[in-house]
Amino acid sequence: MAKATKENLAKAVQRFYFLVSIVLGVIALDQGTKLLVMNTFALYEIKPVVPGFFNLTYLHNSGAAFGLLANVQGAWKQWFFVGVAVVAIYVILQLFKQYGLHKSFMFTQALGFIGGGALGNVIDRLRYGSVIDFLDVYIGTRHWPAFNVADSAICIGVGLFIYASIFLDEKQEEDAARQN
Repeated sequence: MAKATKENLAKAVQRFYFLVSIVLGVIALDQGTKLLVMNTFALYEIKPVVPGFFNLTYLHNSGAAFGLLANVQGAWKQWFFVGVAVVAIYVILQLFKQYGLHKSFMFTQALGFIGGGALGNVIDRLRYGSVIDFLDVYIGTRHWPAFNVADSAICIGVGLFIYASIFLDEKQEEDAARQN
């Protein structure tokens, strides 16, 4: 029994380090690309990459996803968004405790992407009072709201989490039942 506990502890530590490495990698990529854009572009400058579909641009988003609350004034807004991110990180750690050891490795990856994205945007809010966005996808005159690497990581993480919840849980439960 003690050996199984040591193995489980080693597995949990390994997965936690993997989670932290994804979080730090996402933050590094996010902050690096934002720094590159801020040093290369003037605010609101647009550089077409794929005409009619994709631009690089430099924007500040003082709101949440899709510009929600962007027009609301007040210092409380920045601290509200920081608070939401702190709660999100807490939830991610709780989910890691719940899923990190017993579920698919994909859960750890998903939580790492979500956590890294949340922290990448929090860093912007604390440094600049808004989030730096620079990826602009559009068709004709219809633009998707501008976003960044952190936003992309959050979306990828949520997608992986949903996929793992739907498709991988049942298989793991079947495998565990066979072993018992």
